[in-house]
Amino acid sequence: MTLFKGSGVAIVTPFNEDMTVNYEELDKLIEFQIANKTDAIIIAGTTGEASTLSDEEHLELIGHTVKKVNGRLPVIAGTGSNDTRHGINLSVEAEKLGADGLLQVTPYYNKTTQKGLKEHFLAIADAVNIPIILYTVPGRTNMPIAPETVLELLDHPNIIGLKDATGDLGYTVAVKALCGDKIDIYSGNDDIVVPLLSVGGIGVISVLANCAPLETHNMVMNYLEGNVSEARSLQLKYKEFIDALFAEASPIPVKSALELMGYGKSNLRLPLTSPSDSTVELLKTKMKEVGLL
Repeated sequence: MTLFKGSGVAIVTPFNEDMTVNYEELDKLIEFQIANKTDAIIIAGTTGEASTLSDEEHLELIGHTVKKVNGRLPVIAGTGSNDTRHGINLSVEAEKLGADGLLQVTPYYNKTTQKGLKEHFLAIADAVNIPIILYTVPGRTNMPIAPETVLELLDHPNIIGLKDATGDLGYTVAVKALCGDKIDIYSGNDDIVVPLLSVGGIGVISVLANCAPLETHNMVMNYLEGNVSEARSLQLKYKEFIDALFAEASPIPVKSALELMGYGKSNLRLPLTSPSDSTVELLKTKMKEVGLL
């Protein structure tokens, strides 16, 4: 039930000046991604500012993306919540709208135990009939998924993968050692894609791919096809630009970078605000160095 191998873009949500969703600009971004070999589109995730979308907007965004993509590559919908009932409702509706899979972040703020995590994810998995990628990002949620919990969750046929945004390769190794080929692991950190692939990952769910989709795809596929030196070269080439993309809370810098590339305005919903002048100058410098400007 592998959803994709390669680079899945954690696509931004463009907003108009009045902070409504800019679907015209979103369509341009989707076509840019498809033309440049992105392997999946992850809509309404962290980079898509899902936490500031109403349920109506959230589902409209998913449905619009599914229709625009029209089967050309998988669409994976972020439908995670810290309220299990809310996560179930979003997930069921996303499946009805045609999403190919779901990205499920760990509950945030209220936290829970590993037992609670397991019951939360299983309740959502029981409610749908499409594949689920778990998403561990303790830097944002303070709620890690223990490797043993990942293994137990894989007993459910709909739970197939993990987006690992821990930044801790020791954790990745522990999960892979326990779960083996039962799990598809995706890097959630653009700065360690190749290292994660080296311990059994099959791709990345990427912020970098918003701006450099072909290069991110090539980084992963070169590694998976045995061209390790080329994959390594791409990882190292984009290292400083990747750092710039996280100079402030994501997606602040990546939206600014897309605006510099001519893709709409970098409008953000509060509490996110425009980047500092120094961040914009840093982005310009690093984008010129890698040929994006």
